[in-house]
Amino acid sequence: MNEWFVYLIRATDDSLYTGITTDVERRFNEHLSGRAGAKYFRGRSPEKVVFVEGGHDRSSASIREAQIKKFSRQDKLELIEH
Repeated sequence: MNEWFVYLIRATDDSLYTGITTDVERRFNEHLSGRAGAKYFRGRSPEKVVFVEGGHDRSSASIREAQIKKFSRQDKLELIEH
């Protein structure tokens, strides 16, 4: 059973993208290349992974991703700081 991660990427327009994966580095590179990356990065580019939270299975990662996506920008920035 693979460990799942919830991650946030800062884009070049300073927006924040939230996603889940079993391999953060691979997923970031997919976003960078545009191949198998999220539609979110059409028209903007991923800049840096700014937050990673591990210790999830697929279900809990999806639940946590949904929670974070509902956060305000300020809440996301506070999450990144801590």
